[in-house]
Amino acid sequence: MLKRFVHELRLLLVAVQFLTRVPVPRWVGFEAGWLNECARHLPLVGLGIGAFGALVWAAALQVWPPMVAVVLSMAATVWLTGGFHEDGLSDTCDALGGAVGRDKALLIMKDSRIGAYGALALALMLGLKASTLGGLAQHGAWWPALALVWTHAASRAVAVALMRLLPYAGDIEHAKAKPLALSVRSGAVLVAWGWVLLATLLMVMLSPFADPWARLLPAMLAAGLACALVTMVCARWYRRRLGGYTGDTLGAAQQFSEAAALLAWLAVVHQA
Repeated sequence: MLKRFVHELRLLLVAVQFLTRVPVPRWVGFEAGWLNECARHLPLVGLGIGAFGALVWAAALQVWPPMVAVVLSMAATVWLTGGFHEDGLSDTCDALGGAVGRDKALLIMKDSRIGAYGALALALMLGLKASTLGGLAQHGAWWPALALVWTHAASRAVAVALMRLLPYAGDIEHAKAKPLALSVRSGAVLVAWGWVLLATLLMVMLSPFADPWARLLPAMLAAGLACALVTMVCARWYRRRLGGYTGDTLGAAQQFSEAAALLAWLAVVHQA
């Protein structure tokens, strides 16, 4: 039992090392297979990333107007992850934005330069997320904080689901993170979404609102449906254009699902 706990803790720390700038203890070590195994804990790391953004939001709100606090919270999460997913978004949009074949698209993804499609996608995505969080802030300071935590977790569970639904589209031998080019097991997807479900239940139980069932739970359910929709759309899109996923397309899916989930949150809260 203890050995299993230590192994899962090691996998969690490997996931932290993979997704963020946070240093991990030396005793964690590294084995190639762990990178594939740790996929089930990516949403848990996402919870931490979202919580960091929420803390920056709360602190900045004491000094600056809400929109400034929103931008600072987004900047904090981008800094913490090193722009990992945003880079994937720009590469994916550069590759799939035009009418090019599969092989050409994969070559474009490997190019470190950013093109018009990638630049537009980044600008629109950051602007959309900032305006959505700003819209949530109009309904109370808690809404952006809770949305940041939940959407950062759920959007990474979307990436894990795509790793199960699709084969790897690129050259496995030259993949940047070769173990992630191997399909994850169904159990990993269940664990990943289990973390999201656990976060949902805890947020409802510890909610600062008098009646969390009225708006908070419906907002999370709507966001969950948005994530499911993005998963299906991305799966079909990536299969049709590339025959599967790459690391960049997983990053793009995280960004798409995060934005979709935020829009769903705002739709429910605003209508209520």
